[in-house]
Amino acid sequence: MPLTGRAALLAALGSIPVGVLEPGWTGILAVNGSLALACACDYALAAPVRRLLLTRSGDTSVRLGDTAEVTLTVTNPAGRPLRARLRDAWPPSSWQPGAETGSSRHRLAVPPGERRRVTTRLRPTRRGDRQADRVTVRSYGPLGLFTRQGTHKVPWTVRILPPFTSRRHLPSKLARLRELDGRTSVLTRGEGTEFDSLREYIPGDDTRSIDWRATARQSAVAVRTWRPERDRHILLVLDTGRTSAGRVGDAPRLDASMDAALLLAALAARAGDRVALLAYDRRVRALVQGRTAGDVLPSLVDAMASIEPELVETDARGLTAAALRTAPRRSLIVLLTTLDAAPVEQGLLPVLPRLTQRHTVLVASVADPHIARMARARGSAEAVYEAAAAAQAQKEREHTAEQLRGHGVTVVDALPEDLAPALADAYLALKAAGRL
Repeated sequence: MPLTGRAALLAALGSIPVGVLEPGWTGILAVNGSLALACACDYALAAPVRRLLLTRSGDTSVRLGDTAEVTLTVTNPAGRPLRARLRDAWPPSSWQPGAETGSSRHRLAVPPGERRRVTTRLRPTRRGDRQADRVTVRSYGPLGLFTRQGTHKVPWTVRILPPFTSRRHLPSKLARLRELDGRTSVLTRGEGTEFDSLREYIPGDDTRSIDWRATARQSAVAVRTWRPERDRHILLVLDTGRTSAGRVGDAPRLDASMDAALLLAALAARAGDRVALLAYDRRVRALVQGRTAGDVLPSLVDAMASIEPELVETDARGLTAAALRTAPRRSLIVLLTTLDAAPVEQGLLPVLPRLTQRHTVLVASVADPHIARMARARGSAEAVYEAAAAAQAQKEREHTAEQLRGHGVTVVDALPEDLAPALADAYLALKAAGRL
């Protein structure tokens, strides 16, 4: 490794013969020569960097908002001790703002022939796969005057999964589900319910539930009780086009849709229903189907991790065709998309009959909380104008929702934090009404 900068100058001065200079320079050159010799020795005693052996271990996945730990093992095969500073570089989105310096830089000392471990703690700010960049090691001599520096590629990937913050609503939704799945029988009739048992008639019961043959065999009027049918098919369709890229709060609309889809998937899997996922804009971005009840939620989380919004207009005809291919038998199709007038009226409405003639369709959309705040604004002329604009935008969304309901579609329009429980409630309502 060539000498550069100040060290090269000192070495050059130390090599000049003393006799060719004035007598006053003799002491100075003697000091400089000693310093140059010390630098050369320090450099020679610094452990070589390129011979180091580096391996990784640790987390390969983590939920957004949690901390992942990746351990780097440094083995020093040289005969000199390693005194070093190490930087483990990752993409900027692998850290919370201001946290990279303290998390990625390490000091370590490794005796000859031994190994040491350092741990890098990642706290990512976005979903997706984060890949380690490079490891830079700066090896110091015993005097700290000279260093050797080199880089190593040590591959590692950490997948950042959706946070699934709506899971806190799951216990209450499961309690409601237990009232529908046969533990508490219900007296609703219709498509999607199956016979459970007979009991004595109580005033107020639906007379259509009276079992006249059973009544003729006993002295009391008997009525049938029903329970929601299990093993229904549910297809979650994520619209990943340009409208899903719009930010609501600190995250894209797509993230709120994913969170709602995960809560519904967890609830439906507990109900014994079969859940599939389709992410689409102009082509299929993700497809999950045929998973068991215990495997469906991890599969959905893993598939959603790498999905990002695409800045293209969603092809509604292609989306419909892909949904029909994925759900060949009667299913509940949950379309998580926008309620903006243009995409719905020009794209979805013309092809909607192809879905509704065979399937039950539910459309869920994320409302903008900023619009809701504008609608409540008062106190100045500017605020009143903003409230009027927000009221007009809300009226347009309500009109679009009414158009969808006119085609027999169930519509859920809620703020990001309310979308997941509202969608779960709509699913339970469909079950209770016997429409599943």
